[in-house]
Amino acid sequence: MALSAREVYGRMQEALMRPEDATLLPAELLAEDVVVETPFSPPGLRRHEGRDAWLAFYRSRPLPIRFTRFTELSTRETADPGTLVVEYELTGTVTTTGTTASATFIAVLQVRDGLVRLWREYQDVLAITQALNLRPEALGTASS
Repeated sequence: MALSAREVYGRMQEALMRPEDATLLPAELLAEDVVVETPFSPPGLRRHEGRDAWLAFYRSRPLPIRFTRFTELSTRETADPGTLVVEYELTGTVTTTGTTASATFIAVLQVRDGLVRLWREYQDVLAITQALNLRPEALGTASS
């Protein structure tokens, strides 16, 4: 039986908190035609179509952060049982500086047949770039 949207979201949370190879969107949960959107990201980094394209992008720009806490602030079901609207806060340590910081996110998750079809995430880009000591447009080039 396919995972529900809530179950997929729970697996995403677990994957993000792994000490090694942490990722919010593990490959095994992504539909081949997944769309990942981050509308508040710098231009050119806002939309990724397809699992392979997303994974190539994500792996080429690792952020130097070890996440230490995932706080689920709100999870709302919609009329579509495969769609959730979630709000969460991530706390982590910047591995290059030892700085601890938090950022809040709101996302829309669409799941079909147990796989993520859409992840649209609205990020607190200012909090992220301040923690990393970057300008927002440099976020796409940060590496560990």
